[in-house]
Amino acid sequence: MESLKLYIKESYNELVNKVTWPTWANLQGSTIVVIVASLLLSLIIFLMDSISNGMLSFIYKLNA
Repeated sequence: MESLKLYIKESYNELVNKVTWPTWANLQGSTIVVIVASLLLSLIIFLMDSISNGMLSFIYKLNA
C-alpha cells in the first residue's frame, strides 16, 4: 500500500513540476494540422476507392 501512495505522489509531482504543457496557441495549431491531414487522407482514400470501384465495374461488365 505504501508503494501505491509513493507512486501517486511521484506521478503528481512529475505532472505538476516536470511536464511542459503546450500553450493554447500551440495546441490550436497542432489541432488544425491534424484536422487538415485527416481530411487529406480521407480524400485520398475516397479517390482510391472510387477509382478501384470504377475499374472493377468495367472489368465485370466485360465478362457479362
